Amino acid sequence: MSIKKNVLAITAGLALSFAATAQAADDYKLTLKLSHVFSPAEQLTISMDEVAASILKKTDGAINIQTFPQAQLPAYKEGVEQVVRGANFISVEDPSFIGDYVPDFKALYAPMLYRSFDEYVAVTKTKLVADMKAKAEEQGIKILALDYIYGFRNLISQKVITTPADLQGMKIRTPGSKSYIDTLSAMGAVATPLPWGETLSAVQQGVVDGLEGSEFTNLGTKVYEGPTKNVANTHHILGTCGVYISTKVWNEIPANYQAIIQDEFTKGANDMVELLKSQHGGVVKELESYGVKFNDVDGDAFRTALAPLYIEQDGMTPGVFKALFSELDAMR
Repeated sequence: MSIKKNVLAITAGLALSFAATAQAADDYKLTLKLSHVFSPAEQLTISMDEVAASILKKTDGAINIQTFPQAQLPAYKEGVEQVVRGANFISVEDPSFIGDYVPDFKALYAPMLYRSFDEYVAVTKTKLVADMKAKAEEQGIKILALDYIYGFRNLISQKVITTPADLQGMKIRTPGSKSYIDTLSAMGAVATPLPWGETLSAVQQGVVDGLEGSEFTNLGTKVYEGPTKNVANTHHILGTCGVYISTKVWNEIPANYQAIIQDEFTKGANDMVELLKSQHGGVVKELESYGVKFNDVDGDAFRTALAPLYIEQDGMTPGVFKALFSELDAMR
């Protein structure tokens, strides 16, 4: 065969391949179920609904993401397990739950590391975190976002808390993540894991003495209507969620739809961070109008109590905390 005929044959083959790919994309349909624990009134729910609607529109109905708030479907550890198993499922959880598969994520979500939303967002864009995300993909987890920030988490209780000593013997509700349990235990509390749906009744009935969460959660779920009127500004964890999908499911999605999905989740996170930053002062004032009282704490005392959590645990990359502290120091 002549060179000219060879070129024509290759060109024709490529054209057929592109045509077949385009046809496959045109015919492609996928329904994904997205699960998280937030209430319909909270901004994360609103943001997820907006992202899902935008993706549906921009893919001309090809990618249909059905959102399920308030743990209607598996959430927390069980939600991430659905992703790892390869289900048509998107789990929206904090990064500590990815720590069960890539332990370095526990360092990323360690307590009292960040001074602002912007610091955390900047860290998620470093090579350090890019390497963590690559390891997650090896475990079957594609990370679409890590920075759906919903506020610094504080202690919400019936008494004023200023030092770790004030927490001695107090049962404080936490999510079931080991990172949360270890954090509250190190701070001096009796960490009490409970599903969110049981939390408010547990507080009202005295099963627990308080909980931990952000101002936005306090307002959105009306925690302030119970006996827990005191908020200790510990800022012990920066509340943030990641968005996770199975690598198997992701790799089967046509590239043009992948780009839309990624762009929309990235934009949704950016928009949510900016919105909450602008709303924070107003949320605090509204809570204060309902009788909620905020107090500062002895941050050094709490950081001293939490120091054992800044040591690499089993499975973590040696030096990961040193690298993380180095990134943060460079920003300050």
